[in-house]
Amino acid sequence: MSAMGPDSLSFVVVMYVGAFGLLVIGAIGMVMSNHLFRMVLALVIAEAGANLLLVLSGWRDGALAPILGTHAADVPMVDPVPQVLVLTAIVIGVGVQALAVSVLLKIHRIYGTLDVRALRRHLELDICRDAGMAPEGSREAPAGERPLPPPIPVADALRTAATDQTGATS
Repeated sequence: MSAMGPDSLSFVVVMYVGAFGLLVIGAIGMVMSNHLFRMVLALVIAEAGANLLLVLSGWRDGALAPILGTHAADVPMVDPVPQVLVLTAIVIGVGVQALAVSVLLKIHRIYGTLDVRALRRHLELDICRDAGMAPEGSREAPAGERPLPPPIPVADALRTAATDQTGATS
């Protein structure tokens, strides 16, 4: 009987599931968020998953740490190259995160928001202003149809209705 129960999950399988879970959570967070700081946090989570996958690539069950001179020569050792790559990736990741947060602080100081939709509107207006162009009209208008005339204010509508009934202006 080889029924797969909770005891049959090995350490490596749980770690791979965790690594892929972190990658998926980070990717979904980057795609679904409209806030730049949350996007940076999602990138940090995805980076942790990628680092875990790199460490797992050098894992061997029952292997020892690759410290020369402390073990016999025929003892299996864990591959040290992925560990070195992960250490390098962590240092680079911290630098990228610090740069991203400093850019976010500058953006928030200039525009007062970190919402992607609001920033897009601000940036489009800035580009139009710097280029000396008028900003585009509404993107909400239906395609292929003439735009609707602007609404008539209530006072003008009442005056027009009174003029039509009496034939004279008041």
